[in-house]
Amino acid sequence: MKIRFLFLLFLPWLFLTTAFPQDTPENGWISLFNGNDLTGWKVQCTPPDQDKQFWTVKDGAIDCNSLGRPDHDYVWLIQQGEYGDFELRLQFQAFRDSPGNSGVQVRSRFEASTDAPRGGWMDGPQVDIHPPTPWRTGLIYDETREERRWIAPSLPDWNIDSTYAPEKWSFRYSDQGRGWNDLRVVCEGTRIRTYLNGLVMTDFDGSGVLDNAAHRKHNVGLTGHVALQLHTGDELHIRYRNLRIRPL
Repeated sequence: MKIRFLFLLFLPWLFLTTAFPQDTPENGWISLFNGNDLTGWKVQCTPPDQDKQFWTVKDGAIDCNSLGRPDHDYVWLIQQGEYGDFELRLQFQAFRDSPGNSGVQVRSRFEASTDAPRGGWMDGPQVDIHPPTPWRTGLIYDETREERRWIAPSLPDWNIDSTYAPEKWSFRYSDQGRGWNDLRVVCEGTRIRTYLNGLVMTDFDGSGVLDNAAHRKHNVGLTGHVALQLHTGDELHIRYRNLRIRPL
């Protein structure tokens, strides 16, 4: 009985160490979050939102909470490193009482200038995370100012309905199972693959899109930063942890 009890205690640690390899130079993984503070990250937003605190660290996770505070534009948390071809792994926790949208930008850049939409804009592709309609999670929306549309699946604008849901998908809310979702993103050249809880959500050949004139102009699509999104005007609560990247 004692041996069985010890084994059960060991199981959560075993899962984490097998699902997310330890960050060592030998295996190539780089930790993007230290679990204590936002060292290596920077909040980017328009001037009216600069004094509003939405992104914090709580209980070893990056916590974004705008519940009851929808009066904001896009607010981004940007990782300072720059990457081209890579594999990104992270876990996120979604809440049923959160009606807002988030997402993970890859190969993206923020520009704060009078030339940018709203005076500050994040250009580049985004892996969507949308708890209200979770089948969208893992699909790819392009925030690049000349695109602003779904690119995987390819659609003319931001509109999307359940006919585009993947054949198989898996999503957990905070009160289901272990309460966290595993997201994996692999970027190689113009190809982006996304996996949610082990299932393929997108296998996107971005040739002609990620390398077109608009993406070249803003130097995004093939290289850039990783960032986390708080969508404009949304009441969102989401948490991120175990963020790590492996250059390819």
